[in-house]
Amino acid sequence: MSEPPTSNWIDVMKISRRRFLSMFGAAAVVPAFSSVASAVDYPARPVRLIVGFAPGGPTDIAARLISHWLSQRLGRQFIVENRPGGTGNVATESVVRSAPDGYTLLLATTANGINTTLYEGLSFVFDRDVSSVGGILRVPNVLEVTPSLEVSTVPEFIAYAKANPGKINFVSGGVGTSQHVSGELFKVMAGVDMVHVAYRGSGPALVDLLGGQVQASFDALSSSIGYIRAGKLRPLAVTTAARSQALPELPTIGEFVPGYEASAWFGVVAPKGTSGVVIDILNREINAAAGDPDMRARLADIGGVPLTGSPEDFGNLIAAETEKWRNVIRAAGIKAE
Repeated sequence: MSEPPTSNWIDVMKISRRRFLSMFGAAAVVPAFSSVASAVDYPARPVRLIVGFAPGGPTDIAARLISHWLSQRLGRQFIVENRPGGTGNVATESVVRSAPDGYTLLLATTANGINTTLYEGLSFVFDRDVSSVGGILRVPNVLEVTPSLEVSTVPEFIAYAKANPGKINFVSGGVGTSQHVSGELFKVMAGVDMVHVAYRGSGPALVDLLGGQVQASFDALSSSIGYIRAGKLRPLAVTTAARSQALPELPTIGEFVPGYEASAWFGVVAPKGTSGVVIDILNREINAAAGDPDMRARLADIGGVPLTGSPEDFGNLIAAETEKWRNVIRAAGIKAE
């Protein structure tokens, strides 16, 4: 008969068992640790910032401002990639389907919240399939007209529109953009009949407005302010509740149409499942831009104000704006083309 294990042998077995369990536990932690380590090293290569509209418009301007800032702050190039189409849906879908590794981001806009109601059968749900990163800026739209249209104030514009129903064409960067729904809200609240003409981006729309082929726009102040200051477009009013510091002499539409308010917002989102570490890094640097005097001056120069806060704050803004424009779209009967 074999002798029972000695106490020394039992002690050795206990030590071996503890060592085995320790090694097993360490092995289980390796993937998670590696993921965190790679996130801490972010960004290790260039990052693509996808824009859903053509170059030259307000979304493109916001993207290039923040991409330049992030490139300088994080030491890797943030590349703006324009993918116009579907009022931003083409770009959004490409980002939603991308790997959630922080290397493909979307420059989100008011249009993303609007599209949730405007388009049926989308292959994604915007606020469900993205992770909010942070806001960049908020800018008013501006009701502006081509100089050949002989009106100089909002009351004159309303009177002309009522005397010439259906003869004013107002342009936007696409169906469902902030410019479009701002105009539709104006039509309902001012009681006028205007025709909406959609373009593939604000840049091309402005070309025809400058040329006099169309009469009006509710464009983002950021993309029109240069033409306004040069006297090539005539501004009538801003769409926000308060006057813009960039053009303080310009009234608000609400001063003539009580209760009217609209604005465009811009921020960054990532595919759902992106590491919280990566999101925090990006949010920190985007918020830092608001504290930089040079960046604040650039934003003010295009009529914008910084939109700061946590990723959760930006997510809450998206939810609130989505609900607001859902009501406008349904009331105006706006349909996607």
